[in-house]
Amino acid sequence: MPDTPAATPRARVRVPQHFPDGYRADAELVTFDGLVDGREHIAVVLGEPGPVPLVRLHSECLTGDVFGSARCDCGPQLREAAERISERGGVLLYLRQEGRGIGLYNKLDAYALQDQGLDTYEANAALGLPEDARDYTAAAQMLRALGIGELDLLSNNPDKAGQLRDLGIAVRDRVPTGVFTTDHNVRYLRAKVLQTQHTLPLPELTAG
Repeated sequence: MPDTPAATPRARVRVPQHFPDGYRADAELVTFDGLVDGREHIAVVLGEPGPVPLVRLHSECLTGDVFGSARCDCGPQLREAAERISERGGVLLYLRQEGRGIGLYNKLDAYALQDQGLDTYEANAALGLPEDARDYTAAAQMLRALGIGELDLLSNNPDKAGQLRDLGIAVRDRVPTGVFTTDHNVRYLRAKVLQTQHTLPLPELTAG
């Protein structure tokens, strides 16, 4: 387990949430001091977390989370996570890792290459960028600062669970998210299954 410095909660603020479909939740947003990457990640505490809370590591996606892009499934996953975590009790870590860590501009450059026929991973490689540049050390720091050492992880991505375990966080179970297909993201979702072993039902990933 890497020896990483401890982070500490910096501020906590209550924020009522109102989603476009009418769903409402009451959240506590927590900021932190001492995160190793220096980024402004936040924890969204929902419901009443128990000894083994439900946790999602959600990487920022401006296009999907804010602008409703149908080229990915990030927006629907964020909305789903808010409700499922509220019901169970837990935390959503909103991590500033746009485009699997490559940044917004590079992600849009990769979109242009995808329009020419490359999949999401091939497009990153063509730009000289890693398939996935995300590191979850700061996430582990945030969890420890919140007193969380064991959790159930809401994710289809085995790398998230693997990195957390390597960082000393006990992942009891990996809970799959829903499948949110559109005519525009089917190739993207299939690539996640084939390239990085996301636990999505491959036969269902067809355009509807």
